[in-house]
Amino acid sequence: MDIQREESNKISNGGRDTAATFDFFNPFAEMDIRQGRLPHWEQGNVWYFITFRLADSLPEGVVEKIRHERQQWLKQHDPDNLTSEEKIEYYTLFSKRVEDLLNAGHGSCILKDPPIAQIVENALLHFNSGGAPVAEKESRYTLDEYVIIPNHVHLLVKPLGDHSLPQILHTWKSFTAAEIKKALGKQGHIWQKESYDHIVRNQESLQAFRTYIRNNPRK
Repeated sequence: MDIQREESNKISNGGRDTAATFDFFNPFAEMDIRQGRLPHWEQGNVWYFITFRLADSLPEGVVEKIRHERQQWLKQHDPDNLTSEEKIEYYTLFSKRVEDLLNAGHGSCILKDPPIAQIVENALLHFNSGGAPVAEKESRYTLDEYVIIPNHVHLLVKPLGDHSLPQILHTWKSFTAAEIKKALGKQGHIWQKESYDHIVRNQESLQAFRTYIRNNPRK
């Protein structure tokens, strides 16, 4: 496994060359759509770019303001037929804005503590089809690049078999929350309830996400 440590950050490719297992968004296949504060599009065993963050990583008032502005923006645009200029505008107003706020280091940033980051990394690797062997371990997904930043996590993952993305995310967050609270002797929420998930469109997009994850610690 190739793990690069930059101060308190971790980045890895999950210990496996996944070039032969690419599976991307299929416009003709069935799609499951769940609507929470964020829209969640699922299409089974394809690659997803995921971001999940600590509960205190963004001020709640700021989150609500961005959510309201995003809803208003989407009412004035067709999300399925955005021009290149509109995609850039959306990214600048919302995705990049949130990412910049996260990188500013708001909140407790407990993931900068190496033992806490290790809890998260161990959970990510435990059911990984390319991870270290575990006795009678069931592979639930293939993990590609990932990075653990002081207040959030980015990763690329592909569910396997009947294991769904929501199930995988729930397992990671519930297990690590319990272990982190035990390690820190604290109560309350560790993770923000919802995660950001994006279906990877093609191999070019996958490589762009890989590059983004690898470069994220520099921010």
